[in-house]
Amino acid sequence: MRIAYIVPYVPNPIRTRSYNLIKQLTSLGHDVAVFTLGSSQGDQMDAHRLKSYCHDVYYYAQPVWRSFLNSAVALPSEKPLQSVYSWQPDMARQIVQRAAQNEFDIVHVEHLRGSRFGLYLKSKLPSMPVVWDSVDCISHLFQQAAKQSRSFFGKFMTRFELSRTRRTEGDLARRFDHVLVTAPSDREALLGLVPPGKIPSEISVLPNGVDLEYFHSSAEFQREPETIIFSGKMSYHANISMAKYLVEEIMPRIWKFRPAAHLYIVGKDPAPAIKKMTRNPLITVTGTVDDIRPFLWRATVSVVPLLYGAGIQNKILEAMATGTPVVTTCQALSALQAQPGKDLFVSDDPDGFSQAVLQLMTNRDLQQKISDAGMKYVRGFHSWASIASQLMNIYQQILDSKRPS
Repeated sequence: MRIAYIVPYVPNPIRTRSYNLIKQLTSLGHDVAVFTLGSSQGDQMDAHRLKSYCHDVYYYAQPVWRSFLNSAVALPSEKPLQSVYSWQPDMARQIVQRAAQNEFDIVHVEHLRGSRFGLYLKSKLPSMPVVWDSVDCISHLFQQAAKQSRSFFGKFMTRFELSRTRRTEGDLARRFDHVLVTAPSDREALLGLVPPGKIPSEISVLPNGVDLEYFHSSAEFQREPETIIFSGKMSYHANISMAKYLVEEIMPRIWKFRPAAHLYIVGKDPAPAIKKMTRNPLITVTGTVDDIRPFLWRATVSVVPLLYGAGIQNKILEAMATGTPVVTTCQALSALQAQPGKDLFVSDDPDGFSQAVLQLMTNRDLQQKISDAGMKYVRGFHSWASIASQLMNIYQQILDSKRPS
């Protein structure tokens, strides 16, 4: 199958969904042409590396000033800034030109930021099969953030964008041949945005996976007895809110019984509020790390105290794949098929959350039991190979439906 894969940011191991799906699709023998945008030398390098997997990689420079200009122009309109941020007319024309020459059987467009490329293609070639991978329902995320974010900027921006995003996502959910999301809650949220009387596209749940060759357990590292890890991009408003909740409400309850317990906050671009947490000698904020696995391999427990969010938390899958026990909230569990108390621990209040962490710290047998169950779970439900096979089935169903009977 000849697949055009449009991604408004360069796929790499951090942008795990597009990166791994592209790798898996090419390994299955399909020709994948990637159209993508970047703004840095690192993006160029990632695009160059991607060429070793792909049939073609079309990389377009998108300076940050151009994205800001796109957003500024959209301010007086009803368009969400996310939907115009990555717009690049030259790339859009190239996609249409290639598609018009019958180079692709199907087109895959990722994220709200990429949706405009899909709409542009449909306006020029209405019969071209286009799958929109929404990934998450952004409106669903923004609605939660507007109420619960502990970041002032995050709360302001999500409130500003919410009504625009609702209207746009409700329209997008019926404009493509198929829509994908990572979790059932996002599917329900998208369906709820479709205007009454309008017929939505078919929306399928295609979960995220984890690279099981990269994320695995290691006998070379010993777990440190009182080490807690929280990971993610630390400029992201949901992660900032989680970190504040963790440090202000959960860790004091842990330190009451384990005064030497050490928290590692691992991830790129920590916001000023996160950096200030290092005033406590029991908290380390690492910033960008070359390899997160040693932190996971040494940790007693990985914590994901999700207050709000959408889709699947990749940090949970990565921790489970390395054999690191996970404690999270019901909000995060709703996107998974993992069983609380067996594959991981779940609690929505600071007392219960801290007790779960303390239990794992003091009980080595329990720690090992949860570790083993977590690894078994991700192997069974979140292999990228099986997820790519599900995606191929969806592609084939679309193409079959378009053939004359």
